[in-house]
Amino acid sequence: MKITFHHRQKDLKIASVRLRRYLLAFLLQKQVCCNEVIVHFVSKKKIGQLHKELFNDPTPTDCISIPLDSPQDTSPFSVLGEIFVCPKVACEYAAAHDGDPHRETLLYVIHGLLHLLGFDDIAAKDRKRMRSEEKKALALISHLQSDSS
Repeated sequence: MKITFHHRQKDLKIASVRLRRYLLAFLLQKQVCCNEVIVHFVSKKKIGQLHKELFNDPTPTDCISIPLDSPQDTSPFSVLGEIFVCPKVACEYAAAHDGDPHRETLLYVIHGLLHLLGFDDIAAKDRKRMRSEEKKALALISHLQSDSS
């Protein structure tokens, strides 16, 4: 499976090799079978433009997911979708909540992947389920991090 990163921001350095390993482990655990996932790291201005274009809301947001092919797609080549993540939003949130901007950015990517897998967070019940899935993903990644130390 190919995970493609596009870096279009300068607010936070992203360790692509490590992140790719974490995302592959997460997708394997979820038994996702696709050929490609695309992740864009973009500026606050760009995420605001996308948010306006797609959701008629010009405010910057943490991440936007655009599903392309279904996770159950059996065609010879499938692209799960694209995720747009704004590390600047992660940096600001982390600074305001005494957190780690890299961990917050990772959470946004996981959140975006969960949306591509069909999870939603509008209704309270769905939001609770999504938060649980995010915690499981972060626990898996934390385990991988401790194994590589």
